Amino acid sequence: MQLLETTFNTLIETFIENKVGVTENFLNATLASKLRSNLLNLYSQNKLRSAGTGNGTVVVKDKSIRSDRIYWLDRKNNNEDENAFFDLMDAFVSYLNRTCYTGITGYEFHYTLYEKGSFYKKHIDQFTNNKSRQYSMILYLNEDWQPEDGGELSIHFNDKVQNISPLNGKSVFFKSSELAHEVLVAYKPRMSITGWLKKD
Repeated sequence: MQLLETTFNTLIETFIENKVGVTENFLNATLASKLRSNLLNLYSQNKLRSAGTGNGTVVVKDKSIRSDRIYWLDRKNNNEDENAFFDLMDAFVSYLNRTCYTGITGYEFHYTLYEKGSFYKKHIDQFTNNKSRQYSMILYLNEDWQPEDGGELSIHFNDKVQNISPLNGKSVFFKSSELAHEVLVAYKPRMSITGWLKKD
């Protein structure tokens, strides 16, 4: 647990310093490998669906805005590795609430796959008609990712842009209502678990 709390602390402290928390190895190599295998298996079975923008009854699927494919995670799927991921997130949310008094009450996550040539244009994660998303979190599942593979998360500040490469095990954490961001074109398949910590 001590090692986990050190990782959690790094994510939180870099968030406090820079508005974007980044830590390596939030997912250990074994769990990342198993989750990546699950994602690829779902993809091979054509179970990932084209992602849209908006929520509720107002969902728009426009591949000129975003062209990734997703599959929502749920404990009801009773997948051992995905439940291990949820256990990790439960531990992180508990630690975050205990140390930062954030009052997070839930979360939602999905697998994300960007096929070669895919991207997601600049956007904000929090919906205008629903403020429950408090923090955005991305956990990457890409082995041997190289700079020429593209697919960086590009986060826009008032005076700068921060580009983050989607390296295996890395996690990124920021306020859902504050920072516009985009996913640059990926030149080979790019995989992650993407989600939001929520306050109802």
